[in-house]
Amino acid sequence: MSESYKILSINPGATSTRVALYEDEIPLKVETIRHSSGVLHSFNSTLDQLNYRKELVLKFLEESHVKVTELSAVVGRGGPFKPLESGTYQVNERMLSDIRKGRVQADHPSNLGALIAHQIVKGTDVPAYIVDPVSVDEFIPEARISGLPQIERKSLSHALNMKMVARKAAKKLKKRYEELNLIIVHLGSGISVSSHLKGRMIDVNNANDMGPFSPQRSGGLPVCGLVKLCFSGEYTQKEMIELLTKRGGLVAHLGTDSVEEVEKKINEGDQKAKLIYDAMVYQIAKEIGAMATTLHGKVDAIVLTGGMANSERLTEAITKRVRFIAPVLIFAGEDEMEALTLGALRVLNGEEKVRQY
Repeated sequence: MSESYKILSINPGATSTRVALYEDEIPLKVETIRHSSGVLHSFNSTLDQLNYRKELVLKFLEESHVKVTELSAVVGRGGPFKPLESGTYQVNERMLSDIRKGRVQADHPSNLGALIAHQIVKGTDVPAYIVDPVSVDEFIPEARISGLPQIERKSLSHALNMKMVARKAAKKLKKRYEELNLIIVHLGSGISVSSHLKGRMIDVNNANDMGPFSPQRSGGLPVCGLVKLCFSGEYTQKEMIELLTKRGGLVAHLGTDSVEEVEKKINEGDQKAKLIYDAMVYQIAKEIGAMATTLHGKVDAIVLTGGMANSERLTEAITKRVRFIAPVLIFAGEDEMEALTLGALRVLNGEEKVRQY
């Protein structure tokens, strides 16, 4: 019999820390630990939350009756680090130093994943990993260029889920990921539309900066209009960023980020809700079409994933617009805990070499 592996996966988010214990691909226990805003606001910075969140993860292990030394690996969510190739990375001192000193592309709780994993395995032989961080960057040179040399296009995306789904799509198509050209669309509070050329994500819209608007994000905007709004005196820089990344899209137009609520409004005859919903579908489809050109039109499949992919109405509306490009596959929802675990497993099973940061 082949050896089995017990893996602890950790995903720190804005208001929660998700923790999962797996034996190979089988989840033994999965828990979402909620954090009150009062507790989180008591810390001066995201990094100051490290010990608080680590102790909660250790409590999860204790309640699961598992010792750290019984684990085969601990894997944490990777944040917006420096640009990195896709893969599973050993948590090393260089990575930890970059996080602690703020040498990252954004301050986000996902940066804590590597720190928590490292703290938990400290003093043991258990390896700590991260998998496909937000900053996975496999852009071709042309994809980096914008219309201003001062502003470069950046590869920041829902890479963890999209890379996992790409492999699932390849399995369904009975081919290797490295043999396929795919367009992967993550439909969440932000929307990432990415093109994958033979196993490499060569382009993607940064969901905070460009692409289709989403439940919470404004997507690409008319530039001159944006400049005028920024200098109108109505908003500070912080307020503008919040408007674009948390209060844009469906929230700005309809007062809700729930696709289910918007669909209910449409069913009740709300014409404005229908127009905004249709516009979001239109922009998603248009971005898929743009990504098809990065693959010279040679697309094996378009893959829809993320929480919004649970909406049959939405996926059907997108499919109608883009199925002329390639067959559409749907993997509804997102499972970052599974993605983290599978990344560690590929290294433990010898299917993939661990990368060094």
